[in-house]
Amino acid sequence: MRFLLLSLLCLVPGLARAQAEELENPGTVSAVQDRLFRMQHELSLGVGVLPADAYYKGLIGTVGYAYHFSDTLAWQVARGTYSYNVQTSLRRQLERDFDASPVSAAFQNQVQWMVGSDLMWSPLYGKTSLLNTNVIHFEVFLLAGGTVVKVDRSDGFRPAVNLGLGVRVFSSKNVSFRLDVTNNTVFMGASDITNVPTLQIGTAFNFGATE
Repeated sequence: MRFLLLSLLCLVPGLARAQAEELENPGTVSAVQDRLFRMQHELSLGVGVLPADAYYKGLIGTVGYAYHFSDTLAWQVARGTYSYNVQTSLRRQLERDFDASPVSAAFQNQVQWMVGSDLMWSPLYGKTSLLNTNVIHFEVFLLAGGTVVKVDRSDGFRPAVNLGLGVRVFSSKNVSFRLDVTNNTVFMGASDITNVPTLQIGTAFNFGATE
């Protein structure tokens, strides 16, 4: 009996200490805040460049429409891009000093316009503070789709696969701003593949969604 009482007296401080630790550390509680801005019908207008070709640089304008099924998945139903092309100094030098023909095959891959459609997946949405004064809501999205590209060649309609990455910054429930970096892999022929990267900024107008 005496041994049992001594054992209980030894256990009491340990039990009290465990209860105190439970009160001090009730456990980890995690909460995910609902996103503030949602989208449904998106009309986008953008400007940008085709920077990669050595013989020309394209100044582009793009208009597009996207339908958002959910916060993470959307279909960019249609996008159209027109390119105003400016010859580079390299091309002018080749034509001037080496009598390169303006209609040579090397110069016939200039993009005139593109039309296409993409799936958009937005796996990342968040918010951050700018200089501890403003809260910025943003999302990161991926693009994958197909494009028809019109180049300078007389038979210049070419298919392409479009892949890209974008960032959207929300201004309000109706307006957001996009940065799109994409690459169209254009199939010029049986063994001729050309990459047409684009860098574009734009404004998107959202209709039909709620905060």
